[in-house]
Amino acid sequence: MQKRNLGRDRLEVSALGLGCMGMSDFYGAHDDNESIATIHRAIELGVTLLDTADMYGPFTNEQLVGKAIHDRRDKVVLATKFGNMRSESGAYLGINGSPDYVRKACDASLGRLGVDHIDLYYQHRVDPKVPIEDTVGAMADLVRAGKVRHLGMSEAAPATLRRANAVHPITALQTEYSLWSRDVEDEILPTCRELGVGFVAYSPLGRGFLTGKFKSENDLPADDWRHRNPRFQGENFDRNLDLVRHVEQLAKSKDCTPSQIALAWLLHRGDDIVPIPGTRHEKYLEENVGALNVTLSAADMSRIDEIAPRGVAAGERYAEGGMKSLNL
Repeated sequence: MQKRNLGRDRLEVSALGLGCMGMSDFYGAHDDNESIATIHRAIELGVTLLDTADMYGPFTNEQLVGKAIHDRRDKVVLATKFGNMRSESGAYLGINGSPDYVRKACDASLGRLGVDHIDLYYQHRVDPKVPIEDTVGAMADLVRAGKVRHLGMSEAAPATLRRANAVHPITALQTEYSLWSRDVEDEILPTCRELGVGFVAYSPLGRGFLTGKFKSENDLPADDWRHRNPRFQGENFDRNLDLVRHVEQLAKSKDCTPSQIALAWLLHRGDDIVPIPGTRHEKYLEENVGALNVTLSAADMSRIDEIAPRGVAAGERYAEGGMKSLNL
């Protein structure tokens, strides 16, 4: 397994991580035993970065990940997040970045995960009601207390990231980045590189769309959150299929899969980028890891720029409410 370093403190992780959200939430029915087997297989393959959050489930995904790693804790870099509040029933309760909530959320996550420290602790979304200095100050206290090793942020604006990094070094920024979500290239990724902050790319397969698995909205489970995602709806879905067809053609010429093209492209965008594709199936995990063996030439990268320029996707990344919490 190839390794990469995140941040100026050089947190070493596998070049490809594993997003665990879909094992418990948002994407239809799930099987905990299958998910645990997938996590174990990931560790066997050398995947060290496991990504979860307290809101996934809600709360049950941390328990699942904790159960999966309880006898192999030393083999993983465990990342989780706080800030997006949900009730036990799953209702969304808003964003909270207050220092008191930071401390309580961390203790709760440690308990659910069954560990004595979190390797990488992210603020899931920026709370506009709380100065970022206060939130990150409380997160830094967790580092000093030994409960957290490294700090991260998710979907933060460049100016916010600068202010946060001035309080305590930020090891990684996690933001959506893929062939159909390239807006981070304008300001966010350059700011990370200026500050020495690593970049963790979530939804690198466009929430599964870029795999070529979905040919119509009916291919999604009835209770799948993606039905409410603008890019999976109506005319947007049909227009976005054009991008997938081009990716499929390139994949065929490279004797690999569309997923592997999408991941290899990200891996070729810089050694400071670590994609975290999510899956609960071992076969897709192994396919994703296979992207590390796909070599893209300069001509290939230029071709991808032609078929997937910035702004190529039809529809916003989230519905209106979700978009309001991004880039704050």
